Amino acid sequence: MAFDPTFDFRTDAGGGDPDATSPTLRAYHKLLWSKPLPGGDLFELNDTEPGAYLLHQSRRGKFFLASDSAMPTFRKYQRIGHIMSLIPESEREEFGTVTYQMGGMILFPGNRIDRKQTINGARGFNPKIADRLDLTVECIRLHYLGETSPLAETLYRYRDFFALFENFRGYIDFFLLQDLLSENRSTVRLFLPFDDFRTPPLPASVEAYRDYRENAIRFVKARNRRMAESVAGRVGS
Repeated sequence: MAFDPTFDFRTDAGGGDPDATSPTLRAYHKLLWSKPLPGGDLFELNDTEPGAYLLHQSRRGKFFLASDSAMPTFRKYQRIGHIMSLIPESEREEFGTVTYQMGGMILFPGNRIDRKQTINGARGFNPKIADRLDLTVECIRLHYLGETSPLAETLYRYRDFFALFENFRGYIDFFLLQDLLSENRSTVRLFLPFDDFRTPPLPASVEAYRDYRENAIRFVKARNRRMAESVAGRVGS
């Protein structure tokens, strides 16, 4: 199928949440992530299972996956409304357009375990994460090290999913998140200054918001390119 990582998934969502209602987004997730896991097993995704967004079922287990728009713009966060009121609408709209491209999307398990929050829900409601993908990936890095984080309990509930990728680098490479890492791939590039989750995750000034915005846009565009190369490489092989 044709693949355009810069497609704005809001345009075919029918006015709903693109994570749930954009057919292009679901097709792109299936295209990108139906591929071999680090251990060689195929992570094939099924989009015809009733009641499931995407399903993987094999000897490795049964996993219900859901899309997550992973790059918040904070434009509706009341806590920083005074900052957002100083950001021109053109900047806010451009940011929204970029974050609804494929580089701003990710898959997480969508099923609840023990009636508790999913990863998507936990990272959105946790005041130390505020839905930020960079902070979420830092929590995932710590999960693979067996260390604690604001999302440790939630990530542990889904440990079978993370085990599919064997280690942090396997997870990063599978989901094409390399541009979130430092050059030596040992640390996560955070979009704002970071002090072991003691720093508030929301930008505290217009300047900080613009730094966050620029870093997020840079990451999405870089990941878009990786995704296009990944798809082209498979088509050409």
